[in-house]
Amino acid sequence: MLQIPVIVGNDTPYPLKGMLTLPEGNGPFPAAVFVHGSGSSNMDEKVGKLTPFKDLAEGLAARGIASLRYDKRTFAHGAKLLRAYKNNLTVKEEVLEDALLAADLLRQDNRIDPQKVFIVGHSMGAMLAPRIHAEGGNFKGLVLMAGTLRTLETVLLDQIGELLKTSRGLTKRILQKQLSTFEKRFANLYALSDEEAKAEKYAGGVTLYYFKEMGLHPAEDYLKQLETPVLVLQGEKDSQVKADTDFTAYRELLQNHPDAAFKLYDGLNHAFVPALYEGIANARKEFAVERHIASEVLDDLASWIHRVSSN
Repeated sequence: MLQIPVIVGNDTPYPLKGMLTLPEGNGPFPAAVFVHGSGSSNMDEKVGKLTPFKDLAEGLAARGIASLRYDKRTFAHGAKLLRAYKNNLTVKEEVLEDALLAADLLRQDNRIDPQKVFIVGHSMGAMLAPRIHAEGGNFKGLVLMAGTLRTLETVLLDQIGELLKTSRGLTKRILQKQLSTFEKRFANLYALSDEEAKAEKYAGGVTLYYFKEMGLHPAEDYLKQLETPVLVLQGEKDSQVKADTDFTAYRELLQNHPDAAFKLYDGLNHAFVPALYEGIANARKEFAVERHIASEVLDDLASWIHRVSSN
């Protein structure tokens, strides 16, 4: 395995440190671009003591597949990004542009087979992967890990509701107030004009326009038209998105897709490592113990990429 530091978007205002991971041998190799979940995240998608993207990169390389991971734009240039876009920031500037640049960087490398570049989206990255593919990614296949067809604001409200079920005292009162506030803000989200949505703050410099713009490009619309191979992976113990609703919704939507595959992993959480705790209230403790992506996930993912690559 060879790890090569690269820069994604070197000629843009937002250059990002990245890592190209290559298998042993000469190639050209099939390759995957990794797209992060929500929030600020480094190239390893580090959360607590877990590093899902590092695990994926090394695991796939051991199985003959290259990959490119990179710091998220909000991680490397958060303040600059908010200054530049003020109330106009959307997932296009936060995620999409860099994913497309990363795919182009892979295709320009002679060690990579340009016809065998895949996208692997995790969490919000899985929600956005179909849009990235449609807006210029042109990937050989899409891998959706721990994603959902629900809107981002719906997921947010549902997660606060889950926290309320196990909270007590002052924490419960704070969460109740927060939930009530967000429910009111999101109630008429799509009735707002763009300018009205941009004028309504959410948090951290993000406005309701961020949610509106993403919600107007639902993954479901892209997936309904998708003929490209797609693999949907989900941990059965995931507390951020749910196996019985989110994973089931993908299966129902894609039941007539010509090349869709699905895998649900018993005992694995949102990061595809063995779960230690139940419920979203324990997320911080859940991610505080070092573990690594299960080998079964890596085996399945690599086998699927190789199979699709051979077609």
